[in-house]
Amino acid sequence: MFAFIQNMGPVQIVICIALILFLFGGKKIPELARSLGKAKNEFKKGLAEGAKESEEESSSEEQKKISE
Repeated sequence: MFAFIQNMGPVQIVICIALILFLFGGKKIPELARSLGKAKNEFKKGLAEGAKESEEESSSEEQKKISE
């Protein structure tokens, strides 16, 4: 997915960082990083809850099959 990053040299990486700083500014980058971290945590939490609900549904279906 991010294979292009492996092909980047140090000069290209510095240019990308400078471009990001120019576009967003130094004060905005920590806010962006914080919001990305929160979004990542919420996504992981949602995945965990979905897996837990899926396990509960499958175990309840198994219990229904056994009781029948």
